[in-house]
Amino acid sequence: MQIIPIQEEYDVVKARQAARNLAGELGFSMINKTRVATAVSELARNTLVHGLGGTMRLESVTKGSRWGILCVFEDKGPGIADIPAAMGEGFSTSGTLGQGLPGARRLMDEMDIQSEEGVGTCIEVIKWS
Repeated sequence: MQIIPIQEEYDVVKARQAARNLAGELGFSMINKTRVATAVSELARNTLVHGLGGTMRLESVTKGSRWGILCVFEDKGPGIADIPAAMGEGFSTSGTLGQGLPGARRLMDEMDIQSEEGVGTCIEVIKWS
């Protein structure tokens, strides 16, 4: 298990590289390594920008005969007021295209979001090989 602080822009790059490296160690295909890296990059950036910094926990997981990569992003930021809206295509609170959370959901196999306004957010994603 790795814990990667996400406090500045370069930490987004470190999180992406760490996830891509672990996916490679686990034998993921090139396309799935790219999917993991892209989703991690987006979620790490959200942790930095919207969550005002936080951490990413990265680890390999198994479930029966399946194995995969788990990434957990946690912050103590303002939280997500409306998770269903935030998961919608084009929803943005910062003037971007609003593709981040829905895009990460499409790239990964599982996604869970827990958030409380004024307390923070925890997003867990898993990609199975």
